[in-house]
Amino acid sequence: QVQLVESGGGLVQAGGSLRLSCAASGILLRFAAVGWYRQAPGKERELVATISSGGFTIYGDSVKGRFTASRDNTKNTLYLQMNSLKPEDTAVYYCTVPGRNYWGQGTQVTVSS
Repeated sequence: QVQLVESGGGLVQAGGSLRLSCAASGILLRFAAVGWYRQAPGKERELVATISSGGFTIYGDSVKGRFTASRDNTKNTLYLQMNSLKPEDTAVYYCTVPGRNYWGQGTQVTVSS
């Protein structure tokens, strides 16, 4: 059974930083394309970042230069370092293995102005 468990969300002031983690079990992330998406209230789910199995990373336009996605194969964990956070970054953040339609339960990030 595949599980993706996000952690690290919370409340932060604008300009602050958070690091999200996504621990995987039942699947080896090193062999998969993985990613982070987010969904704000009343909005569609939005791409934050994806990492190919070969390590190529793509970022959504709204987070480029501020967010960094990474993968630790030894820990089978995905990370999202978020810097210079803005109120519009407020959303539930999900990690995913999109090719297999596996999703975590999400973690709430709230950025206050």
